[in-house]
Amino acid sequence: MNWVDRFLSLHFTWRDAIDVLVVACIIYNILALIRGTRAMQISIGMLLLASTFFVARAFDLPALEAISREILFYLPFAIIVLFQHEIRRALARMGTNPLLAFFTRGAATGAFEPVAHATEVLAAKRIGALIAMERTQSLRMYAETAKPLDAIVSAELLVSLFTPGGPLHDGAAIIHGNRVLAAGALLPLTASNDPKLAHGTRHRAAIGLSEESDALVIVISEENGSIAAASEGTLHENLDRNALIRLMDERLGGLAA
Repeated sequence: MNWVDRFLSLHFTWRDAIDVLVVACIIYNILALIRGTRAMQISIGMLLLASTFFVARAFDLPALEAISREILFYLPFAIIVLFQHEIRRALARMGTNPLLAFFTRGAATGAFEPVAHATEVLAAKRIGALIAMERTQSLRMYAETAKPLDAIVSAELLVSLFTPGGPLHDGAAIIHGNRVLAAGALLPLTASNDPKLAHGTRHRAAIGLSEESDALVIVISEENGSIAAASEGTLHENLDRNALIRLMDERLGGLAA
């Protein structure tokens, strides 16, 4: 019986369809997670390395097969070490599916105008600032290491927080709903070496947090007063007030409380 006859003899049921669909969704999400990152290149290298075992077995190369078998044994441990960042992101996103997101609350739309006005004032004065607006993934782990505030969002509060000379102007302000949870928070820096991201520490921190969570992170440059916002690892630069509000509404508006 050739492979065509074997294929025609298969009995494809609805369970098989669900099985294929689930596996396809998993593979698609994994590829989407690592697309355009260094992890994609590492994955291709690992696939080529793993394929040497099957090539060695097919062409009866015992030495290469023995070496490849040892490599395959340690490959899962290498995957955990090399892809720990991507694994953390994947596990975090598992809790942000549409069903679970119904029970979470992101930034309230009432906070958009005060935040936009504050960034406009800070940018005009060329005062550096970093504002993280929580979406579905909690930022409390960063807020707990910062100065707790739990105050209603207002433009005056945000401007005062980042005014030079104050104790909290170097860190980030974290917004949950329509409240400022904390200020002076330290955010993770992006590990990307992309020359396009050749910015200062604030910009790298904004990108870093957007890689670790689904937050929208607004950053103001103290060098030229430009406004940018990071989301899902992408930095949107040279924003004005209207563009920033549109971005906030696009990323956070559907989660308003």
